[in-house]
Amino acid sequence: MALADLEAGHRNDSGIEVALGVLKQLFGDRLQTNQSLREQHSHTTTYIPSQLPDAVVFPHKTEEVAEIVRICAQHKVPVVPFGTGTSLEGGVNAPAGGISVDLMHMNDIISVNSDDLDVTLQPGVTREELNIHLRDQGLFFPIDPGANASLGGMAATRASGTNAVRYGTMRDNVINVTAVMPDGKIIKTGNRARKSSAGYDLTRLLVGSEGTLGIITELTLKLYGIPENISAGICQFETVEAACQTTILAMQAGIPMARIELLDSLMTKITNEYNDLSYDEKPTLMLEFHGTDNGVAEQTQMFNEIAGDFGGSDIQWVSTVEDRNRLWKARHDAYPAMLAHRPGCQGIATDACVPISRLAECLRETIADVERLDLVAPIIGHVGDGNFHVSPLVDMSDSEEVARAETMIERLNLRTIAMEGTCTGEHGIGQGKRRFLKLEHGTGVDVMAAIKMAIDPDNIMNPGKVVSLSD
Repeated sequence: MALADLEAGHRNDSGIEVALGVLKQLFGDRLQTNQSLREQHSHTTTYIPSQLPDAVVFPHKTEEVAEIVRICAQHKVPVVPFGTGTSLEGGVNAPAGGISVDLMHMNDIISVNSDDLDVTLQPGVTREELNIHLRDQGLFFPIDPGANASLGGMAATRASGTNAVRYGTMRDNVINVTAVMPDGKIIKTGNRARKSSAGYDLTRLLVGSEGTLGIITELTLKLYGIPENISAGICQFETVEAACQTTILAMQAGIPMARIELLDSLMTKITNEYNDLSYDEKPTLMLEFHGTDNGVAEQTQMFNEIAGDFGGSDIQWVSTVEDRNRLWKARHDAYPAMLAHRPGCQGIATDACVPISRLAECLRETIADVERLDLVAPIIGHVGDGNFHVSPLVDMSDSEEVARAETMIERLNLRTIAMEGTCTGEHGIGQGKRRFLKLEHGTGVDVMAAIKMAIDPDNIMNPGKVVSLSD
C-alpha cells in the first residue's frame, strides 16, 4: 500500500523547451538547469520520492513572477512555487516537470506598522528573520512551525506550530496577500483593515492552497506585543492519557497557555539523548505562559492544581531566556533527534488533529497500533488544539517494515476522520494525503476541483497537489 498519490502528470516537452528558451533570455544566470539544484528543489523531508523540475528561476519582484507565469501559461508549462523546501507532503515536487519558482530572493520587509500591529513583506522572509527585525520594537510574530520556513510558504500551507493554541494559525494571522494568478495577472486580496465584508474572502482561498491557485508574492501579517512575562517549563506524568486529560481540563478552565506540547516517553528519551538533557523518561508537557507577572503566576498555579489531580509533577521551570530558548530548540530539533536515535532509518512524518475531547482516546488507540505493529514511532504534538504527530522511524530497505508503517498511518488517518478530526492539522495535503482529503471532505473535493478548474483550467499551478483536474 503506497500512501502518496504520485500522479505522474503529462509532460509537455515542446512547451517546456520553448518556455525555457524565453525565460533564459529574460533571466540569464537567474535561471538554472543543473541537476543538483533541480534535486534540491524537489526536496522533501518525508519518504515521498523526488520528482525534479526542468529548471529553477529566481525572481526578485512580483512583476517578474507574473512574467514567468505568463510565459508558462502561454506554453502550458507547470509552475511550482518554492520557499525553503521544508514542506512535508511532497508539496514542491514537479510530477510533470516544469519550472520551480524560488522566492527566497524576494525577502524584503516592506513596512512595519507598529501602531496597527501589522507588517507587509515579501514571501521569502523567514519567520526568524522577521522576529529578529521586530525585537527592538517590542513586537513579534508568533506562528512557529519549528522549521525556519519562509512566511510565504507558511501562508501557502496554512502553517501552524507550537504557539497556535493561543495565537492561532496562519489562517488567523494573514490580513491580505498579493498573488500572481495562473494567467499571470496580479491581484491583491484586501487592504490592511482587520476585518471586511467586501466580497468573497480571497485571502482565505489562497492561504492554504499550497500554490495550486496562485503564487503569493507579498503578504500582510498581524503582529503582537512581546509579553511582560514569558515563563516556560515542563510537567511530567506517568501516562500519556494523564497528560492529555490535564491539557483538556486546562483548556476548558480557560487558562491562556501560549504553548503546550506533548512528548511521549520515547520522545522524551530521544530529546534527552540529542540535547544532553536529563528529564525523567516519562510523558512530558512542555509549557509556556505569556502575560503580566501576576497573570502568569495565576495561570501556573491553576495549571499545577489541575496537573496534580492527574499525578503530574509541579512545573519544572527554566530560569533564564537562554534556558527557555534551549528548551524550545530541543522541541524543534525533534526530527533530527529522531533520526539520530535510529541511524540509517527514515522518519515518516505524519500529523493528525481531532477535537480535543477525543485526543486521549485517539492517542491511546494510536499507541496500541504502534505496539501491535512493532514500530519505533515517537509521539509529539501541539496537544492544546488536538494536533499531534506520530513519526515511525523506518528502515526503507525493509519492505515489510515499510508496509507496517503505512498500515499504521492509514489507520491513524481513518481514525482521526472517524472522530470528526482531520487528516492534517498543519502539514497540508500535497501529494501524500490526497486520498485522505477525499475521504474527509467527500463531495466537497468536487467543489475544490471546480474552483481549481475555474482559476487554473490548464492545470499549470503546482499540478498533482491537493486536487487536480483529473480527480
